Amino acid sequence: MIDWLAANPSLQALEDATMVVLKTQELAEIDVIADGELYRFDVNHPETNGMIEYFVKPLGNVRSEITRTDIEAFGKQKGMSFRVRPAAVVEGAINEGTLDLVNAYKRIRPLTKHAFKFTITGPHMLSKTLLDHHYKDLPLLSHAIAHVLAKQIKEIDADVIQLDEANLPGSPEEWEWAASAINIMLDAIPKTPAVHLCFGNYGGQTVQKGTWEKLIAYMNALHTDHVVLEFAHRGYNELEFFTDLRREIGIGLGVVDIKSTVIETPELIAERIENATHVLGEDRIRYIHPDCGFWMLKRSIANAKIRALTLGRNLFEGR
Repeated sequence: MIDWLAANPSLQALEDATMVVLKTQELAEIDVIADGELYRFDVNHPETNGMIEYFVKPLGNVRSEITRTDIEAFGKQKGMSFRVRPAAVVEGAINEGTLDLVNAYKRIRPLTKHAFKFTITGPHMLSKTLLDHHYKDLPLLSHAIAHVLAKQIKEIDADVIQLDEANLPGSPEEWEWAASAINIMLDAIPKTPAVHLCFGNYGGQTVQKGTWEKLIAYMNALHTDHVVLEFAHRGYNELEFFTDLRREIGIGLGVVDIKSTVIETPELIAERIENATHVLGEDRIRYIHPDCGFWMLKRSIANAKIRALTLGRNLFEGR
């Protein structure tokens, strides 16, 4: 979204780019703003904003130098066909190493007085990107990661902390241990916990196949305030499944398609909100969102979609 950051990846440039992202949302009158995950920007992984590597490479007893043998072994694992290399290799009991989410957050928070959301990748997805020579059990690895991240989460007082799980929708049979692991992190969140689920956004493409129906049991097990869900790209035919979602869990409704360069009109967004309220009831829609992050879109398109989001909200609410 900020093209010049990759050309000048200094700490000052990163702070400047973060302020641009925050100010864009403030001017668009977004209620809860985020930093665009720029706190984990790595010039060597700009295409994913470090969604995986940022979290796992600094961990203790994890090796980031990947051998040809590692690549061959990782290729035999289930559920990561869109990746050819493991993010790292686990060689002992995981500890936090040099990962420092607390101070990453503290650098961002003074840049805005707005309500602020901080995002962290969830333990299910992180565990599945690793080659594990220590735990040799995916649920155990996932829980170990969750405990390490939860220790740091306790010190982050963001208004909302959102945990992102973009792999589970393609592996719903893993929901029980995935819910157990992520709840360790959710229980550590000081203020409002949220969970984002989507079917992948890798290079602007969907990488997971599945349905929301198979994930309702998982969502009902979450210790969360709300779930943030992809709908605009998939369509809204699956809304009826969410009548079985626990009443105390709110829904963050995806109304902006981040896999398309077409700018939604406010009328279309208002229509999507209205349709969802007819199916689920207005009290169930706690937030409206883009389906996922804007990282693969040009800045002009992302900015226009952000503005359309609030204009559509205003139209629906009669502002």
